[in-house]
This record gives sequence, structure tokens and C-alpha cells, in this order.
Amino acid sequence: MTYVFAYDHRHDLAPSDLKALIGGKAASLATMATELGLPVPPAFTISTEACRAYLKDGWPDGLDEELFLHMARVEEKVGRRFGGPEDPLLVSVRSGAPVSMPGMMDTILNVGLNDATEVGLGVACGDPDFAADCGARFRQLYQSIVGVEPPPEPWAQLAGAIAAVFRSWNSERARTYRAHEGISDSLGTGVTVQAMVYGNRGPDSGTGVVFTRNPATGENTLYGDILFNAQGEDVVGGSHRTEPISSLTSRMPEVAEELARYAALLERHYADLCDIEFTIEQRKLWMLQVRGGKRSPQAACRIAVEMAEAPDFPLSRAQAVRRVAPLLAHPPTTAVRQGDMGTPLTVGLPAAPGVACGEIVTSPEEAVRVADAGRRVVLVRQETSPDDVHGMARAAGILTATGGLASHAAVVARGWGIPAVVGASAVRVGSEGVIIGARSLRLGQRITLDGSTGEVFAGAGAGVAEVVPEALKLLGWARELGIPIEEPGARAVSAKPPAAALEVTADDVLRLLAIKGFATPEGAADALFCRPEEARALLMDLATSHFAQAAAGSFRLLAKGRAKAQEELEADSRAWGASNAGAALDGFLALDHRMKETVTAWQMREVGGTQSLNDHSDYEYDDRVLARLATLHSDATAWLAPLVNRLPRLGRYGQRLGRAAAAVKDGDRRFVASPRVDSYHSIWFELHEDLILLAGRTRATEVAAGRA
Repeated sequence: MTYVFAYDHRHDLAPSDLKALIGGKAASLATMATELGLPVPPAFTISTEACRAYLKDGWPDGLDEELFLHMARVEEKVGRRFGGPEDPLLVSVRSGAPVSMPGMMDTILNVGLNDATEVGLGVACGDPDFAADCGARFRQLYQSIVGVEPPPEPWAQLAGAIAAVFRSWNSERARTYRAHEGISDSLGTGVTVQAMVYGNRGPDSGTGVVFTRNPATGENTLYGDILFNAQGEDVVGGSHRTEPISSLTSRMPEVAEELARYAALLERHYADLCDIEFTIEQRKLWMLQVRGGKRSPQAACRIAVEMAEAPDFPLSRAQAVRRVAPLLAHPPTTAVRQGDMGTPLTVGLPAAPGVACGEIVTSPEEAVRVADAGRRVVLVRQETSPDDVHGMARAAGILTATGGLASHAAVVARGWGIPAVVGASAVRVGSEGVIIGARSLRLGQRITLDGSTGEVFAGAGAGVAEVVPEALKLLGWARELGIPIEEPGARAVSAKPPAAALEVTADDVLRLLAIKGFATPEGAADALFCRPEEARALLMDLATSHFAQAAAGSFRLLAKGRAKAQEELEADSRAWGASNAGAALDGFLALDHRMKETVTAWQMREVGGTQSLNDHSDYEYDDRVLARLATLHSDATAWLAPLVNRLPRLGRYGQRLGRAAAAVKDGDRRFVASPRVDSYHSIWFELHEDLILLAGRTRATEVAAGRA
């Protein structure tokens, strides 16, 4: 079994198989070094097979011998010796999974430093302070990641670092990220050991991350961060104030031109947005990694369209559609603020587009707790780290005080489509709340952030969501090319019996009649996912017991039935918790506002400056409205999921809404709002009524308060 491969080894493998063997980082190094001839520091990679073997049985037999052999090859290429006291070779030890997991696993720089090699490095560079800085960074990283003081022997340091990176595959943050992204736990990570190049060797050195296009908006311009006289973790960690990549042009124009040339070459090679890590050592540019860039859904559509429309770019329209097909099931929108929010509290860097409003929370655990109660949150942190991902996944928006456009918060937020503002230096996070500029805000108070402009406002702001025009163009291409657009996982979900875990009872029928007012057996069967004859039998039992009466083929509750239904709803409310029910209702209101706007737009249309009944003759207009409905359905599904854990019967609403959304997508427009079928609007109205009753309120009082 071969566990270690040189960075320029020519593998006879398909790209996906190569990534599975050595990880995405090493595969990108091989591409840059062997196919494109770009400047890459010599390296070798330990395979994912070695990681899996280590996690199962400990350090693999034969791995040490392979490490010695490959380190000797790196020493020969760079002319320095690992552990040598004079001009020593130092290495970085970096993770590289088959699927990109930005920041989720560990990296250790400057491996090989001890008292003797630190002195030798200082003499060789003529800068003892630089060597001391490298030593301090190494000791801090090694102790925090491996959990022990670094041993003086460089080979022992290397083994400890490799084992720690292997173990980081199973860290809680990595598992949380994989669960959110649907990445298999069985893949393992590759580990790349690479000769160090130093971005912290003075003002003519630096390190950075650049995207070949803007990953937030899709604009065709280089986008990213650079730090001069710094090492790589300073950029992505979010703890340092970075400079925009454009500043490289004024500081080192020849290096900026070289980087732009390499970026264009890589984008054409991969025919996709690229995320590139680089280091400049005394004006020498080194390429450290390239991968597919995490991008917002809005940017994904724009990039796909512009690449496909460029006559000399190697991406066809069909390839563009297939690339973003999972997004088109619920087309991305751009959220634009509605109304005057006044003067912003602060302006940071617009890291991920969209408008987000929610309660202030300052810890990932609180973000999970409040989101579980059905309320929207904005997670405010000094900076985020991989340990925060469980809370970030539940946040409506993310705001950080430090970090740049390539920081952890920015990259993860864009990848997950969460509006984010980073590097807002006026933000100070405390134990009881946050201070933004001169304004103190308590935990639980609402703020609004605009990830498209970087502005942050006090209070709740409304946003209008419009489907991005590139998504509509891609949907048009899909129709022309006959490419089906299916919701991810739709087949797997539809293969399961709907609501099979919930047995239909007389109490279910009582609640249904209390909420709907009346129902036919067929209508009850649709709502409860049972056969019409089963629903008819339960309805007849209620009529026989004088809980309900039958008239003209439908059933409605009598006084005795209404009282019994009220008891059942109150029991549900007690089991769930009245405060939780009230919070869920509060969280529903923003979605309900969007639902009202969407249904109104479906039923009415502006023609010649006046509102008229929509005759559905304008297909593009209808497509835009239905795209808004699809986006709303996606958001409503995410909002409803944690509530079902506490009150399982609410899951039927999710099943019904999904069924109606699927019917609309299949072309049956009755399922938008027709009362003659179990339409999306009808189900939505019933869900709202149910939440009102569970919260111990009435629709009349909600209407009077302007909430219904």
C-alpha cells in the first residue's frame, strides 16, 4: 500500500478519483505544478487511505519510511535539510479533504523549528526577529492543535502534526459542517506537507486569498484580501484587518499582473470560479492552493450565465444549467431593503448579499436555542471560527467586528447563502449585548443588516425579494434544452409514505375541523394523508357522538365538538409551552407577510399603471411570482423543521405544503391559491390559524394588532 505521493506525481486517475485519493488541496497542487507550470513550493501528500487507517487502527505501518523518502526529495529540490541547524527546511502541515471544507480542519505552520533551527533560520535570513516570530507562531499553533508542547525533535513534531490533522477530521466542527453540507463522514482527509514560503519576511512579502470573480455578486473582477508581512492563517482566521487585493497593484504591480494572469489561466482550466491562496516572499509569487470558490446563490447564477455567454469561454449553456440546477428548484433572490431605515449604526464589508433581520445573539449555542424556538437571529461575533458553525447554520444573518472578505465568516456565509457583514470595526461584543458605535443594544434586540452594502441598522427592517434575472434566464435555457429542474432529494422524499409515522385519530379530525371550519371526507383525507374512506369513518363517528354534524356532504363541529377541540389545542399548547408557541407565531409573521405579497401578485397584476386581475397571459411575470413562491417555500420549510421536533403533528403542514409546491412546479397552477384543492395558500392559512390557537390568541385580536 502506497500512502504518500509527491506533489508533481502524474496520477493516471480521473479528477474525482484523484481528489478521493489525495484530497482537493493536493489535486490542485498537482494540476498547477504538472499541467500548468505555475510556481508551487515542493510538497508531498499523505493519502486519505492513510487517514482512514489511522482513525481505525492508529499510525499505519510503513508510513514513516515513506515520509523519510519524500522529505529527502523535497530537501533536494529546495537545497535545505529538514532539522538542519543551518538554513533549515521548515514545512507546513495542511489538511485537504476530497470535498472543500474551508477552515473546518487543522493546519500547522513552521514545523521543524527548535532552539537550534530558529537560530539557523535567523542567521540564514539575516533577521533574527523574523525567525523569532516564526518560532512563536509555531509553538502557539502546535500547542493549541496537538495539545502538547512541541517536542524538540523535528521528526517527532511532524508525526504529531500529521496525527493531529488526521484527528481533526472527526472534530465536532468538521462533523457539523459535513452534516450541513451532506458530506460523507467516511471520506477522510489528505495531509499535505509542503516547504514553507514566508509572507512575513518584510514589506515586500505577504499572503492572501483571491477569487477570480466576486463570489458575493458574481461580478467579473478579482476579489479578495491580502496582508503584507504576514502568514496565511492571518488572512483566513479573521483576526487581522486585511487590505483589498487591489492594493497589491500599487505596492507590487509586477506581482499583481502575474497573479491576475495565473487567475485567468486557472479559471479557464477549471471553467469555474476559483478560490486561490498565494504567498509572496520578497516579491516572489508562490501558488499554494486553488479550489472551486464558495459563492452566493445569486453569484452562482450570474457567473454561470456570463461564462456560458462568453464566446471564447469553455462552458456551454447546458453545462451552465446543470451546474446550478439544484439552485433553480428554488431560484435565488436578491433582497432589497424596503423603506427608510434611517442612518446605519455602522458600515462594514459586504461579505454575502441579502437583507437579514433578527434578534441579537453573541454565541453559537444561543443562536441554536433561539432558532429552535422559531425566532430569527443575527449572530454577532468578534470573529467566527470553525467552532461556531453549528450556530452559523441557524442564523438569519452574521455580523463580525473583524475579518475581511476571505475570512471564515465571509466564506461560510456565502457558501450557505446567509447575508453577512464582516470587518465592522465599530462593533464591540460584550456579555450582555453589543455596542455598535455609540449605541448599546441588548441581547434579544433586533437589528437589520444588508449584506449587499455592508450597512447595519437598529430595529427590524423589511426586504423585498426579487428573483435574480440570471436565474430566470437559466430557467429559460433549461426549458429550451429540455433539462429537468428537480428539487434536491425530491425523489427520495416522495418515495416515503407521507406522514407515515403519524396515525390518524379522531382528535386529529377534531382539530382539523376547528381550524378549517368544515371539511369533506376527501378534503380531510388530503389534509391528514389518509384514505377518504378512513376519513369518512372518523367523521361519521364524530357525527354519531354529536361532536359534529353532516350537511351537503361536508362536516362541521357542534358546540360539544368545538369545546373538545379547544381542550386538545390547549393540551398541545401546554405540552409545547405557551411561550414557545407565541415565539413560533412571531417568527411566522415575516413569512406570512411575504406569502400575502406573493398571493396578491399571483392574483393581481399591474397593467397600464392600474391593478387588474391577473389573466396569466404574461408567462415571464408568472414565472417570477412562482419563483418567489418557491423561495418562500424553502424558507418556510427551514423555519418549520425545528418546530416539528417539539410538536410532531405540525409535520403534516410541511408535507402538505411540499405536495402543493410540487404540484405547482409540475404545472398545476390551481395549487397556488385555489380553494377547490389543497392549495398552498389554503394550507398556509390553516397553519397560521393553528399557530394563533396554540398561542392562546384569536384571529380577531391578531387582525386588530395588525399581525394577520
